[in-house]
Amino acid sequence: MHLTWYFDFISPFSYLHWQKVKALLPDHDITLVPVVFAGVLDAVGQKGPAEIPGKREFTYRHVLWQARQEGVTLRFPPAHPFNPLAALRLAIAAGSTVEAVDSVFDWIWAQGRAGDSIEALAPLLVALNVPAEALVAPETKAALRENTDAAIAAGVYGVPTLAFDGQMFWGNDAHEFALAALRDPSLLDDPGMQHASQLPVGLQRRG
Repeated sequence: MHLTWYFDFISPFSYLHWQKVKALLPDHDITLVPVVFAGVLDAVGQKGPAEIPGKREFTYRHVLWQARQEGVTLRFPPAHPFNPLAALRLAIAAGSTVEAVDSVFDWIWAQGRAGDSIEALAPLLVALNVPAEALVAPETKAALRENTDAAIAAGVYGVPTLAFDGQMFWGNDAHEFALAALRDPSLLDDPGMQHASQLPVGLQRRG
């Protein structure tokens, strides 16, 4: 079964989930799709966790705790949230390969380096053999917009999201759920799951 993984380098949870997605690569065909998380949030009318006081601090502590529980080295970049466009465009210019995605994640979240500009990412451009002008090329910018638009059209509402067989599994902590559904697609067809999917909305908050 073909899998699609949507992510943004701004998300530390995407970094954690990437460690699990990498483990699936030997046995599964996975398309890696860099998207602009802010664009997804705008489309669904939601703020990011780092934009909400209190939730921002909790989120940072929570992801650090998750990293420690999972045995993953996580170091925050100099500032967060940051502008991830240069990092996303670098991945695209490098072909969205496993090597490119892994290198950018490692740079920002394992080494704790800035990923918010071409200048900050200069050593990675050299390592990945990507010229700086590729990050500002119209085709690179267009590819990132197309990725993001396609993700929104597919129903993505957050990152990271692992998608297959028309189903979306959002978040690092949903990985085991995704694996269970991958092993047994009928998991989502049982009466309880079907009832949850069709549950009526009892109240809608007015804006």
